[in-house]
Amino acid sequence: MRQTYFAYRWASVIALAMTLFQATPVNAAAALQKVVFVFSGFNERTSFIFVAKDRHFFEEQGLDLQVVQVRNGPVAVAAMAANEAQFYTTSATGSTLGSMASGLDLVFVAGIINKLDGDFVASPKILTPNDLKGKSLGVQSIGGGIWTFSMLALDHWGLNPERDKIQFRILGDQSVIAQGLISGAADAAFLGYTFSKLVQRQGFRVLQDFANVELSYQGIGIVARKAFLDQSPDIAERTLKALSRTIAYFQDPTNKQTVVAILAKWLRLQKIEDAAAGYDAVRNLYNRRIFPTVDGVRNALRILDRVDPKFGRIKAETLVDERIVRKLERDGVFK
Repeated sequence: MRQTYFAYRWASVIALAMTLFQATPVNAAAALQKVVFVFSGFNERTSFIFVAKDRHFFEEQGLDLQVVQVRNGPVAVAAMAANEAQFYTTSATGSTLGSMASGLDLVFVAGIINKLDGDFVASPKILTPNDLKGKSLGVQSIGGGIWTFSMLALDHWGLNPERDKIQFRILGDQSVIAQGLISGAADAAFLGYTFSKLVQRQGFRVLQDFANVELSYQGIGIVARKAFLDQSPDIAERTLKALSRTIAYFQDPTNKQTVVAILAKWLRLQKIEDAAAGYDAVRNLYNRRIFPTVDGVRNALRILDRVDPKFGRIKAETLVDERIVRKLERDGVFK
């Protein structure tokens, strides 16, 4: 137990060393309560957190937002386990749900995107989903978000990786996967819209835009520890208020130019039209009423149960905590 704790501790220290943003000066942040968000998916789906940072919506709630990108889900979970981060922006993935199944008291407290979305892109020689048999798919990690999205897509098409000899190749985050597709390191991948546009310009085709498929899934949610919610409900409430404010700002069409510029900066995109494509893709996917989706978590558990029976023993309702979003709704925050 002690060794496990220190493993978590050191992993989270490494994770927090990868902060995307410079820390706020001590004097300026003296009156603010620090909250740390970790995330691993680097694409337009998580761009709301960049907007919150740039537009100072957390500061309006008396909070000093610090955002940390980590290499993958297990590192983010380690940071949460060591209480080095209070919130984790994630999907219902194998690593996140697996940590819950193993006893870590993580729960989804908010839902930003409550369905599967993104493009499944493939090389020009792959004309139909059936042509994926015997091919390789680029992912960030086994059990991570892109892997889970890919598994849901394959399930939708009636494909099975083992039976159909579909291999997963671990390449990196979406920017690295996009380059891997172009270089031939993988034949296909599930990508967000921004990086999908990049590979389409290189001749890759979109087999399916899953935003057009009604497939319930906790695509982007906010996870926190139950112990933190019990000890600091006010901080959690102010955090979700800031996020609701952010989503409203993001979805207001008069703010498009500002939001697109923020996306281009933080996603390090050379073409402003790529950032605009990402904005247009996710603007209406974001959930202004930021309730998490129990059905979406349940769908993820169903897929994961195929590779590990422990997921089939979990009730989705126990992995969602709606107490704060319900209070915000009663208070009229989502109007």
